Amino acid sequence: MKPFLLLQHRYLDEASDKEHEAVLQYGELKTEELIRVRMEKDSIAKINPLDYSGVITGGGPSNFSDKKDNKTDSQIRFESEIIELYNTIFEHDIPYLGMCYGMGSITNYLGGEVSKLKFSEPVGSVKIVLNNSIHDPILNDVPESFSAFVGHKESCQKLPEGAVLLASSSTCPIQMIRCKQNIYATQFHPELDVPGIIIRINAYKHHGYFDPNEADILIESVKNESILHPQKILKNFVKLYRSNHQD
Repeated sequence: MKPFLLLQHRYLDEASDKEHEAVLQYGELKTEELIRVRMEKDSIAKINPLDYSGVITGGGPSNFSDKKDNKTDSQIRFESEIIELYNTIFEHDIPYLGMCYGMGSITNYLGGEVSKLKFSEPVGSVKIVLNNSIHDPILNDVPESFSAFVGHKESCQKLPEGAVLLASSSTCPIQMIRCKQNIYATQFHPELDVPGIIIRINAYKHHGYFDPNEADILIESVKNESILHPQKILKNFVKLYRSNHQD
């Protein structure tokens, strides 16, 4: 079986490591089945997505809508490289799951508007509601509404051309999309559980998501959350494309 590819861009090691562990856990992947690349450190220019069963992109503090002067050199580099990667992914309809940052990058690639104008969501849980007119196998065993963790400054402002809306929330109408048959993006975090979001609250308390003096209050507010269903999306993604992409 071809391995899956995880593209990350978290500069903080603990948050990056936990994201990697969560994708392994909830995707039910063995370590050798998931190739991990940290884009903030290493170039992805020579990566061929056809070499993988599927590509998963994690979230992070980078925003496509930030002004260039506010972006690091590594962000400018991997944003350029990921566009080239998307050229191949879209040409061949390669299985892809973009989480949080993936929504912004896909929207940008499709020529849509991603900005901080509207629909940002503070760190915490929201109710995600599926589009009942669309049945998609990546949502197998996922209920019509469920809680998921979010936390993002920029959002897709309008459904980009060629995308199908799969899920929404009251505060952010475009929470999950599909392009072609195999390309997915979520604004919420399918990989996040309670321990995971607590790590990120501590890691990103000085990154403008919330008042750092309120970090302890925020941690207490998420401790009793029951986040049981978003992770099924990761499991379904791996199950769908592991079986369909045998060597």
